[in-house]
Amino acid sequence: MEAIKRQLKEACERFVNKRLETVSKVMSSGRDSLNSETKSSAGDKHETGRAMIQLEMEKAGQQLQNIQAMQTTLNKIGLDSSDVARLGSLVHTNKGQYYLSISAGSLHIADQNYFAVSLSSPIGKLLLGKRAGDTEILNGMSIKITAVF
Repeated sequence: MEAIKRQLKEACERFVNKRLETVSKVMSSGRDSLNSETKSSAGDKHETGRAMIQLEMEKAGQQLQNIQAMQTTLNKIGLDSSDVARLGSLVHTNKGQYYLSISAGSLHIADQNYFAVSLSSPIGKLLLGKRAGDTEILNGMSIKITAVF
């Protein structure tokens, strides 16, 4: 199970790195656009363009903060197993297999689908601290935990 957890963590790291690359390109492009904007006779049109670019830069800055938080979370994850679900646990249920880490969505590892979910997500909150054999209800759906690694 350690090999699967390592692959899941690596897949999450690739997910974060891809998002970081995208946001970095947006920020670089925005800086270039701001630097190349010159005052035109249009006046208001120029100011509106600069304001739009500035808004995009602020949005990218917030996304960068989220990415850095995800990186911090991933750095806290070890590969050791526990019988209690916690950050870095792989939780098998009757509804799917969940990797408690960051919200990276569905990951396909070793011919199996896993869902990378954050501890702040509804399913992450539900699974945190649970053990094999526990049954919980989420949105009216019964979820039975079959194993925790």
